[in-house]
Amino acid sequence: MYEAITIKDIAKALGLSTSTVSRALRGSYEISPETKKLVLEYAEKFNYRPNPIALSLKERRSRSIGVIVTEIANNFFSQAINGIESIAYNRGYHVIISQSHESYEREIVNMQHLSSRSVDGLLVSLSTETENVDHFKSLHEKGLPMVFFDRITDEIDTHKIIVDNYKGAYDATEHLIKSGFKKIAHLTSSSHLSITKERLQGYKDALAKNGIPLNESYIKYCNHGGMILAEVEGAVKELLSLKQKPDAIFTASDRVTTSCLATFKSLGISVPNDVGIIGFTNSGLVELLNPSLSAVKQPAFEMGQMATELLIQLIESKRPVTQFETKVLHTELCVRDSSTKTEKKKK
Repeated sequence: MYEAITIKDIAKALGLSTSTVSRALRGSYEISPETKKLVLEYAEKFNYRPNPIALSLKERRSRSIGVIVTEIANNFFSQAINGIESIAYNRGYHVIISQSHESYEREIVNMQHLSSRSVDGLLVSLSTETENVDHFKSLHEKGLPMVFFDRITDEIDTHKIIVDNYKGAYDATEHLIKSGFKKIAHLTSSSHLSITKERLQGYKDALAKNGIPLNESYIKYCNHGGMILAEVEGAVKELLSLKQKPDAIFTASDRVTTSCLATFKSLGISVPNDVGIIGFTNSGLVELLNPSLSAVKQPAFEMGQMATELLIQLIESKRPVTQFETKVLHTELCVRDSSTKTEKKKK
């Protein structure tokens, strides 16, 4: 079993006191150049590194940030994490990433583990199962800095980073309408999530603005956010079994979008001839699909960067922060073939 070399090991090997070795490693003026050289060369030879746990206890800071997201494989979150790490690394912080896999219980376990590791702060995007945020409230009230991004809560007074979910959904729905689709369904995540509410409202208002009556049977919730393919398959099959089946679907998240496409393929649904589709997704493969996928793209990398900057400000603030802001970033509508209505072949 690997055991890292310690200050005590160096002191014993060189016949010095631990305090002398410690001061030599810090470059203290109290230690002679000869002794410093001796200690540093030995430390380099045996790959000595300061114990981060010991340092965190001494400095009361771990120089680490905890991140809780649903899953790293999700294109949006992988890009957000790249943004988080780009800022954290340059500011001297390590990033510890955990995944909730859309589970409330797992989110709690992840939070408890990260807090036990004495992280200096948390970056959080809530799971689809999370309705009660008391676990985060408790830590926040004890003074742990945290910033929420994408899936946020209004119950904790802190910085938040989101996109304009309403406008992204409104623009996507209106694009479908202007492309000739009239019976537009909406496939989304858990009803209590902030992003679900905002995107649903954008969808509803776009229909109303264009004189299309809302059909409640066209709205389907996937409570596991697309993580369970069977759930999305069931929702799609229910939509296609309706007497007035939809001619297009607007999907509200990365996972739901990809799961919907997989379901179309398994059912032999032709896109966009049978059903048009546009969805929130940050996948880099959308242009390679056949047909290419129309998408609402989010600035995930920038969201990660901004959230990290705000969290580090909270961590390093010398005084209690009492004023917080919710930053709203713009989405981008990327129109491709999947939402372009074409004439069906005559039978």
